[in-house]
Amino acid sequence: MIKLFLFFSTLALASLFGDSNEKPNIIYLICDDLGYGDIQCLNKKAGKIPTPHTDKLASGGMIFTDSHSGSSVCTPTRYGLLTGRYSWRTHLQKGVVAGFAPCLIEKNRPTVASFLQAQGYHTAIIGKWHLNFQYLNPESGSEYTRRKHKSPPVASLIPDGPIHRGFDYFHGFHHARNMEAVIVNDRVIAHDPPINMLPRLTRESVNYLRSRKGKEKPFFLYVPLGSPHTPILPTPEWEGRSGLGKYGDFVMQTDNVVGEIQEALHEIEEDESTLFIFTSDNGCSKAAGIADLEKQGHKVSAELRGSKADLWEGGHRVPFIVKWPGKVLPGSSSGQLICHTDLFATVSEIVGSPLPKKGAEDSVSFLPALLGKKIQSTRKGIIHHSISGHFAYRHGKWKLLLARASGGWTSPKENEAPINFPEAQLYDMSSDSAEQTNLYLKKPLVVQNLLSHLENDVNRGRSTEGKKSGNDVSGIILWKSDRKIKER
Repeated sequence: MIKLFLFFSTLALASLFGDSNEKPNIIYLICDDLGYGDIQCLNKKAGKIPTPHTDKLASGGMIFTDSHSGSSVCTPTRYGLLTGRYSWRTHLQKGVVAGFAPCLIEKNRPTVASFLQAQGYHTAIIGKWHLNFQYLNPESGSEYTRRKHKSPPVASLIPDGPIHRGFDYFHGFHHARNMEAVIVNDRVIAHDPPINMLPRLTRESVNYLRSRKGKEKPFFLYVPLGSPHTPILPTPEWEGRSGLGKYGDFVMQTDNVVGEIQEALHEIEEDESTLFIFTSDNGCSKAAGIADLEKQGHKVSAELRGSKADLWEGGHRVPFIVKWPGKVLPGSSSGQLICHTDLFATVSEIVGSPLPKKGAEDSVSFLPALLGKKIQSTRKGIIHHSISGHFAYRHGKWKLLLARASGGWTSPKENEAPINFPEAQLYDMSSDSAEQTNLYLKKPLVVQNLLSHLENDVNRGRSTEGKKSGNDVSGIILWKSDRKIKER
């Protein structure tokens, strides 16, 4: 029945968006380390940072209240977003990448960008990549190493970057520690102080949109901002605006990007034909000064527990706002469960073209939710992953965490968990979204059911229906903490 529904849905949408001129432009703006509670309209009780542009976007579209990043840290989320596949299926089992290394996305793996490129889209990324690529000496072709170079030299060539993974155009940087190295397409063009990066990305996003005026091809613009991640560097004209310190100011400057893009869309007369998604890659970082912000009345994760790096909701439940004039009801909201990995299947359904046979193994279309309908999913649940590689599984109202504590940076960390803590955690998210009452020992059948789904999704190499796929590594370890209670 689900297969039949998906088949007829695809046919209907193929008819609706069959001509390239009718396919919507797509903008996916993803902030870096922006907490769920940092957007005022999502945190009316304890959101003290003004975010007028994002709030306006939400009033004209749909808010998802149960949206999740593929991980509670940067690199794995971006991998999942672009490939529709969880990053822990690769060799990256924990943490993030550091650059000066081969791209994490294999050359033959389809991406959202390469897929849309094949559907007649012009594709661009303006912002942060953080999925690794190499830097080559332009004269000798030899590879620069991180050991010898704090930052890649100007004129360095990149043989495996975004333009080799489906993007027609790239203007941005690799990650925060090399933010001064400005890259255009496959070459480092300059070294520029990091404080200039957010203004640069804002300006270049607007310039790109202006360049698309009057063009027949629809566009896919991926805007992975580097803010409000460290270094927290609001420019002088934004300092002091929030009254909450530099982090609040930087969030406001980040929110301004939404306004600039909206204005540019209106200028080129594409605001009515553009699907605009605003979100974040994970929760807010401790570097923002979370405790100090809370003293001033601002809760970066709203009422959720934890923050960036954690297995608790504050680590991976993220803002997710969608505006699509004529399709998405203004001022609406959805409580349906979605993940960043779902972008691939969603755009596939929108353009009416099937997913690649080998790709997007963990992607489910949320297009029905945008149209006010129930998501039709062959996936049992969503898998969460922390910075240390701890797993959690969400199915319906239940969330199982294979960790004694946060699994990340929030206390108690795994090595701080008291000896009487159970080996894992189970929460009823319908009544306990703050994750305060651990039901792990009281609901063994629920635990067994969720653990079975998790094991199956890991071992099959995919969490959606389809031919069994493979992980890039064998023997993925589900239980990262010692399951036996030991005295410390």
